[in-house]
Amino acid sequence: MNITLDKSSTTEASLKIALTPEDYQPQVDKKIKEYSKQANIKGFRPGKVPTSVIQRLYGKSILVDEVNETLSKAVNDYLRESKLLVVGDPMPDREKANEINWDTQKEFEFVYNLGLASDFDVDFTKLPEVNAFEIQAGDKEYEDTLADLKKRTGEHAHVEEVAAGDLVYGTFKQGEYTEKSAIPTDKVTEEALGWFLGKKKDEVLTFDIQKLFADANGLKLATSREDLSGEFEFTIEDITRNQEAELNQEFFDKVLGPGKVSSEEEFKTELTNVIQENYKREAEFLLRDDVQKMLLENIQIELPNEFLKQWLLETNQGEITEEEVEKDFDKFASDLRWTLIRNKVAEAADIKVEAEDVNTYAEAMVRQQFGIYGDDNGMGDVIKKVAQNYLQENKGQNYMNVFNRVYGGKTMDFILTQVKTNAQPIDVESFKAKSGLAE
Repeated sequence: MNITLDKSSTTEASLKIALTPEDYQPQVDKKIKEYSKQANIKGFRPGKVPTSVIQRLYGKSILVDEVNETLSKAVNDYLRESKLLVVGDPMPDREKANEINWDTQKEFEFVYNLGLASDFDVDFTKLPEVNAFEIQAGDKEYEDTLADLKKRTGEHAHVEEVAAGDLVYGTFKQGEYTEKSAIPTDKVTEEALGWFLGKKKDEVLTFDIQKLFADANGLKLATSREDLSGEFEFTIEDITRNQEAELNQEFFDKVLGPGKVSSEEEFKTELTNVIQENYKREAEFLLRDDVQKMLLENIQIELPNEFLKQWLLETNQGEITEEEVEKDFDKFASDLRWTLIRNKVAEAADIKVEAEDVNTYAEAMVRQQFGIYGDDNGMGDVIKKVAQNYLQENKGQNYMNVFNRVYGGKTMDFILTQVKTNAQPIDVESFKAKSGLAE
């Protein structure tokens, strides 16, 4: 076997593989003997079919299969040992492959077109610093969070007449159509709110249903049909109001845990710390995003764009168009450059992902899905079982997805220890504007 690499440019090359009978014939002969022992052909006893008969009936297909298997192993071994930055997959020269005469040829030459990324270094000492925002949560954030917690932990009370913000239960009626529903008055139009204010149980309202909700989705959520229109009657059957929780020990225990604090002053301090910690996580998300952008902007990697576009079309044949490839290519190329940078850093830092890392991550995903934080409350075995079932589903793809998340997370953790950062105190509103979280 002879393998030669011909680089036509920094990002494109061709790999030529020449095969002689010595490279594939032993495997072909072995496979023919196996077929002769297993074949069930009329006129011959099972296991006693002559190899000449197998050669005549199946010789060409066996030859093609074994040559292709030899080729695949040769290409993979060469690329692994050469350390080339191959992007996409090797694409065979189909014109040359179609010229092969499998009936008469003994020696074969195959050509694969390769796409390469240009070589690059990740030298953290030469990269610019990145702002690391330190969010300062103050009284406004405390008051906003407190107001939200009071609403969410409060109780629902049945009231006599409708006020803004109440939830009104009742029945829609138009001709033969009737349906029970709940109307949140904070979602209706300003005009519709006037219809409900001050109304009491058993009163009947008449209105154009298309003018009820401010958002088009409101009607979809309130009824089972999307095609309702015209004048409807609505009979009020119940009115509930969310009463804010009082700022007392029961509230403190419900929000922070039993016995955590015993006064309003202690509660404010502890809740502010929780808010600060939550914003700290938001700031870290932004830092990771900014670090990735900085690396992409400062590490130049040339890609074989035309090769990659063709590769995307061939590997997604019939599922994607040239227009779609062009539209999404910049995002694809950016993601590919980031993968190359991340992998180079991970290889240099010898970052490993063990099976236990994957299991731990999957179990954390299950806890979050179940809404379990802190103590498992005796559900540890259930969580482990659900996590394992998830990892084994989808033919191993779920496992690889989690593996890649853990691998990416570990790599970014290492990167954050290497890049230069500049601590920048920032208030919450300015941070929201900068990170795109502002409403």
